[in-house]
Amino acid sequence: MLNGNKIRLRARNATDVPILQAELYDDVATRSRADSRPWRPIPPGSAAAPYTAADPADDVACFSVVELAGEDLAGEALLWGIDPHNRTAHLGISLRPGFRGRGLGADAVAVLCHYGFTVRGLHRLQIETLADNTAMIRAALKNGFVQEGVLRGSAWVMGGFADEIILGRLATEPPAS
Repeated sequence: MLNGNKIRLRARNATDVPILQAELYDDVATRSRADSRPWRPIPPGSAAAPYTAADPADDVACFSVVELAGEDLAGEALLWGIDPHNRTAHLGISLRPGFRGRGLGADAVAVLCHYGFTVRGLHRLQIETLADNTAMIRAALKNGFVQEGVLRGSAWVMGGFADEIILGRLATEPPAS
């Protein structure tokens, strides 16, 4: 397990899956903003379900986010697209609605950076998020990420195109400005 100031990242348990499925996947509007693939109905337990208690893989590290105060499941965090040759990965988090606005996201980003840079030896972490996702942008900037660009009209979200922001951080850069 990896601890931050407010959260803990741990392996996903089977008991986490139905909660994450119900609150993060089955909410079509929220999921459509968090994933570049179109939402489709997937029953819990399906092999296609995004939330499983799966065995580790080399190209992705999925965690459950647990709030330290109360030990409640707060959401998910992951490094995906891990490229061991170029030593890069993409970073993502998604918090359950009741856990947003408490600073847990910034702490989860910090712990994921520690995991990526210190534990996995990566050189670069990247975040792609919608331009209006101010909470994620704030969490990234607080953790030393730099806005590198805007992909204009690159995301189809619930009937319209939206801009995406690209943020990056190198292992050699300080954690916060």
